[in-house]
Formats: sequence, structure tokens, C-alpha cells
Amino acid sequence: QVQLVESGGGLVQPGGSLRLSCAASGLTSDHYVIGWFRQAPGKEREGVSCIASSDFSFHIAESVEGRFTISLDKSKKMVHLQMNSLKPEDTAVYYCAASYNVWPGVVEDEYPYWGQGTQVTVSS
Repeated sequence: QVQLVESGGGLVQPGGSLRLSCAASGLTSDHYVIGWFRQAPGKEREGVSCIASSDFSFHIAESVEGRFTISLDKSKKMVHLQMNSLKPEDTAVYYCAASYNVWPGVVEDEYPYWGQGTQVTVSS
């Protein structure tokens, strides 16, 4: 059974940084893709970033490009989302998700496994 546990959320001032982590367990293939999504109050869930275990291919959404980076520690099956220069509009619940598809990108429907989410609040 695939389980995903997010951590690292919290309250940060505008311009600050946070590092989110997603610990994955129960993955049964050498190839998997871990994605990060976020959902702000009253808005639809948005794809933020994803990374593939097979070749470390990754995608960063335009809305966070240049500020967010994604990394994968394959030995620990841990994915990190480093978030810098945070803005109030980054406030959301951040979810990690897993897919065995070749390249699901940040298409929500391509991810059958989801974590519970971690709250990120950017406010002064």
C-alpha cells in the first residue's frame, strides 16, 4: 500500500523560505513520479512540480519557476520542495502525490496516491 506523508509546512513571512518533504513508502516499481500540488482557499487544486525517479526529469510550474526547486533522494524515497521568496499567494495546503505513469506531469487525474497535505501560510 502506497503511503505519502508530507512535512515542513508552517507560517512564514513574505520573502521567506520553507522546505517541504514527502516521505513515500510502499512503492513497488523502480519508476515512479512524485508530484506536488497545492490548493488555496476557494480555488482549484494546482500542480506545482513533479520529479521522476528513473531519470530525475522534473517539471516546475510557471507560477513558481525561479523560486521553487524539487529534488529526490532515491535511497530514502523522499522528495523535497524547496520554496524561496515566498509570496502571500503561495498560501495553500500542499499535497504530494505518486504515480507509476511514464510521465504524468502535474495532471491531477494521473496520480492515484495522495498524502494528507501540509499547510503553508505566507503572511506578515
